Amino acid sequence: MDKSEKKLALVKEFAPMLERSTKNSKIFMVFMLLVVLLGIYAAIRQMVDGQEVTGMRDNVVWGFYGVNFLYILGVSYAAAFISAILHFIKTNWKSSIVRIVEIVTVLSLMIGPFFIFLCIGRLDRLHYLFMYPRIQSPITWDVIAITTDLVVCIVYLYLTFLPDFAILRDHDELKLPKWRKNLYRYLAIGYKDTPQQKARLHKITRSMSAMIIMMAITVYTILAWIFSLTLQPGWNSTIFAPYFMVAGIYAGLSVIIVSMYILRRVYHLEDYIKRRHFTIAGYVMMILALLFGYLTFSEYFSRWYSNKTYDIQLLNSLFDRYFWYFIFGNYVTVFLPVVVIMIPKLRTIKLISITAAIAVLGIWINRYLIVVPTLENPYIPIQDNRMEFVYYSPTWVEWALIAAGIGAFCLLFTLITKFVPVIPIQELLDGPVQKGKLLPKETWEKMIVKQKTAES
Repeated sequence: MDKSEKKLALVKEFAPMLERSTKNSKIFMVFMLLVVLLGIYAAIRQMVDGQEVTGMRDNVVWGFYGVNFLYILGVSYAAAFISAILHFIKTNWKSSIVRIVEIVTVLSLMIGPFFIFLCIGRLDRLHYLFMYPRIQSPITWDVIAITTDLVVCIVYLYLTFLPDFAILRDHDELKLPKWRKNLYRYLAIGYKDTPQQKARLHKITRSMSAMIIMMAITVYTILAWIFSLTLQPGWNSTIFAPYFMVAGIYAGLSVIIVSMYILRRVYHLEDYIKRRHFTIAGYVMMILALLFGYLTFSEYFSRWYSNKTYDIQLLNSLFDRYFWYFIFGNYVTVFLPVVVIMIPKLRTIKLISITAAIAVLGIWINRYLIVVPTLENPYIPIQDNRMEFVYYSPTWVEWALIAAGIGAFCLLFTLITKFVPVIPIQELLDGPVQKGKLLPKETWEKMIVKQKTAES
């Protein structure tokens, strides 16, 4: 098969996921849309009635919203970091997962900042942050960094989509509405896949990859400084920047593994997302889990050994009120990936994916233990000691908005996969050749047989 025949075969291979939606996918998207609408209603209730409809009070001024902001941005920066690293790796296996990583990056960056807006009691004064920024404030740095990172990542994602837009534009075999064909033609901006265009596009994306790596490290470090530059017990730490970075990459990789597993099952991508993808990701996840465990131990051990009054008060709260959360977030999350990866019989696609799903929840709980218990044990206690003011208890409004964030992520991810192939066609055609093949011969043969069977 020459390149044009392979391109046509790949277009036909991915056509079903672009041309039509199954009944189950439609039900899923409608359900996710309803979840998002519930979240919008909850947000309106909060704006009309004020912060009293949430569990946030004088002590705990950040709750689920602050935790989600911290967690989702960590996932986005981790995915951006991984995506940029993959761009520099010359191997075929990356072609099957690179687009999944890029989509996770952009969607997380779009959804995460909304949660910090929900913490603001006076959204009508939000524009003052841009009109009168204080360069001394790490929050100002964070706004600038997040905005810049979002713009860069969207441009980067669009550039990686560009060759596939051109392929979808040039193939009339796809049974798509006229408006979608016109949209592909518009988005392709005259791209013809000439050697000059390919070289220019590769140069631009390579330069942007290097920039994204530096931005991911810088931006999440700034986010860590928002915590560590205070005197709050549990936050005033010199290792928060690397601690946040490692935890963010760990969470981001776990989200990517779960996404790979779901897409593999839903779209039957077993010939593209293979066991070796999960095995490689599993080994990296194990290394990150060990690094995360080391930094977590260093953080808590130094506070216990110093025996400072407020640090001991915080630790007592963690081992009392939050004991099982502490065990799950800091022990299960660390040791489970090690057990699964080190025992060959457990190193299966399903178990690695389940471990990643548990790590997704575990890192979120770890972020929760960083934010909420510290605010419940402030450096300078307030005078009102009523239980509902001291201890945080989320309301249905906060749960609804968390569900809406997850729903928006899943809905947008599904819509993107209906618009552009989740496996980049051009990457499969132009990737580095290993042993003379971009895809194994049996994969091409299976693809052709399946297409001929469907046509007959």
